[in-house]
Amino acid sequence: MRLSRPLLKQRVNALPLLRFNCEGLTSFSGLELFRSFFRGLALTDRLRSLLADRLPGSDYPGVGLILLLLALLLTGGRRLAHLRALQHDPVVARFCGLSRLPAERSVSRWLAKSGGTHVDALKRVNDTVTSDLVHGLNLRRLTLDIDGSVVSTGLKVEGARRGYNPHRRKVPSYYPITAYEAQSGLLLKVQNRAGNVHDGHGALAFIDELLVQLKGTYPEALHLEFGMDGSFFLKEIFERMDASGAEYTIKVPFWKWLDLQSHIRTRKRWQRVQDGVDCFEVRLPIKPWRRRERVVIYRKHVRHRTARNFQLDLFDPDTGTFEYSAIATNKVLTGAWLWTFMNGRGTHEKVYGELKSGFAFDSVPSMKYHGNSAWQVLSVLAFNLSRALQASQQDARNVTTPSRRARFIFQSIRSLRFQWLNLAGLLVHPCGKTTLDVGTNPVVRQHFSSIASSLDFKIAA
Repeated sequence: MRLSRPLLKQRVNALPLLRFNCEGLTSFSGLELFRSFFRGLALTDRLRSLLADRLPGSDYPGVGLILLLLALLLTGGRRLAHLRALQHDPVVARFCGLSRLPAERSVSRWLAKSGGTHVDALKRVNDTVTSDLVHGLNLRRLTLDIDGSVVSTGLKVEGARRGYNPHRRKVPSYYPITAYEAQSGLLLKVQNRAGNVHDGHGALAFIDELLVQLKGTYPEALHLEFGMDGSFFLKEIFERMDASGAEYTIKVPFWKWLDLQSHIRTRKRWQRVQDGVDCFEVRLPIKPWRRRERVVIYRKHVRHRTARNFQLDLFDPDTGTFEYSAIATNKVLTGAWLWTFMNGRGTHEKVYGELKSGFAFDSVPSMKYHGNSAWQVLSVLAFNLSRALQASQQDARNVTTPSRRARFIFQSIRSLRFQWLNLAGLLVHPCGKTTLDVGTNPVVRQHFSSIASSLDFKIAA
């Protein structure tokens, strides 16, 4: 039925009066859904068992402070000062299990007292959370992408160094490295590092720790396949891959001593991969390393002059017509499948974008190195928990794609906040029964009902 125009209008004259005396109001109704999901995961019990006597001392319980920081990250807080917006919110208090929320100075001092053992304990919590979802997928192989990203800091932040910061070269920074599992869409490991290193620097120790973690978490013989960029093209990385029996695909930098340019210039026949992309394969001898690698070289046709034309006579054979890349691998894949597999690595970059824009991964809440490292682990944990909740509402796809796409369809945390997480509600107690009223909007009702039905929520009539 079509309504008349006068019925669609509303007359608004005076400004309303403001008052601040209604108790039970909350701006984060969706945290109750997360709290119920955490109960199903036994997250609080895990925190108590894994973090007992392994957190800095405080008047507040350490598990409550961890949950408070998770609430801050999930709801969109980027700094500890944003804890002020959570004060006196009844749903946040229930989420954390605290009757009174601490001030940001108290949380800042608590984070500053963190040490390496505290950060390692938080990493074990993330390990247990991610292992549950990965085990539930019954994967026969884990697709692991290793990559790093820059986090700019202040001038006096502990552990920050000037170095490989491409956007702000003179600013001290951290250079954390993460391991992303492509089919589950989760980050299995994170390690903070000083900013005067590149991706591959110290990566061998990170990979060794990751292999030990995977062996302890997944005792079944899962096949491992790694994807890495050119910064990891190092002799010790190849040797570790061989020793572990893992498959690898590593981008090959166009270093002059590798002499890839001569193979490209003398090549007459190229195999078609897709429209505009061709490839050929060589067995590349790497004499300083005393090894020979299978390398697939690609050229991509471009219809414009690129900014890298001038590099033709230096180290990069890119021209205004073609752009070239090379991949070293021990996988038994054709050039077309290998191209698709390596293109799937772009998902990790999107995850970094989600971490920084949605979970404050690039924030620096403390002047201490371990405090900031703990913040990064909590950011990754909040990211994984948000994806685990979404995965619990879906049936996993059983198809393994060449690009190793995630088995679930994930929404960004910004969408979740807009749809149901950061919604106003009223916490009341009719007849002594705690009730959360989130209004009459049918879209909100649909979102809450669909999630609550799988979390043993009871919906009032």
